[in-house]
Amino acid sequence: MAFETEPLFRDDAYVREFSANVLGVNARGGIILDKTAFYAAGGGQPGDTGQLCRADGVNIEIGATVYGEGKAEIVHVPMSDDNLPEPGESLSGAIDWTRRNRHMRMHTALHLLCSLVPFPVTGGSIGEAESRLDFDIEDAGAVDKEALSEQLMALVAADHPVTARWISEAELDANPGLVRTMSVKPPSGSGRVRLIAIGDDGAVDLQPCGGTHIRSTAEIGALMVAKIEKKGRQNRRIRIRLDDAE
Repeated sequence: MAFETEPLFRDDAYVREFSANVLGVNARGGIILDKTAFYAAGGGQPGDTGQLCRADGVNIEIGATVYGEGKAEIVHVPMSDDNLPEPGESLSGAIDWTRRNRHMRMHTALHLLCSLVPFPVTGGSIGEAESRLDFDIEDAGAVDKEALSEQLMALVAADHPVTARWISEAELDANPGLVRTMSVKPPSGSGRVRLIAIGDDGAVDLQPCGGTHIRSTAEIGALMVAKIEKKGRQNRRIRIRLDDAE
């Protein structure tokens, strides 16, 4: 039986704490709630970690968050199968905000990188300190590391707004150029698709994305292009790093 979890992070990525009811606990001990601020892994962004707290004060440490059966069910994976809650029980939740915020900054920074490198994206991964995008680029000299770092920081410093809006799947089908990724397709099946717009009306970047983002490019902070690697005949991997990374 599949449940449906309301994804609080979808409308407000800044929700850190929340209250929810337990819908069920699956055979592997995964906890399913009626709503959650925990982001479920997808699109290259890791799932959130944090805590769920029972009414008696016992904390359940959550080590990962993933989608369950279908894309409507979100499963909180506990670090231990001790003290698992019962269906119907009320819990309070708190995400690891420091980790999530770094993922939000990184995810938005990757959108900026995508806007500056005019080639199809073949893959990507988001981390707390370093993230990457892979591009289908034949000419190894088409991207300059130092120039790209300067361009990224100029977009960060410009304090561009980052907003979300929804379009229908039919609208997306009519505008295939919005999709930059070759390997990861935007979430579909609900009849609508979420667009992330950077800059006024998406002047800097506009593309489908289900991930969490900051509200302004200035929140990203200092970053740099750490490395550009050759990964195959045409594949180039561009790694970016937050300058405050430890």
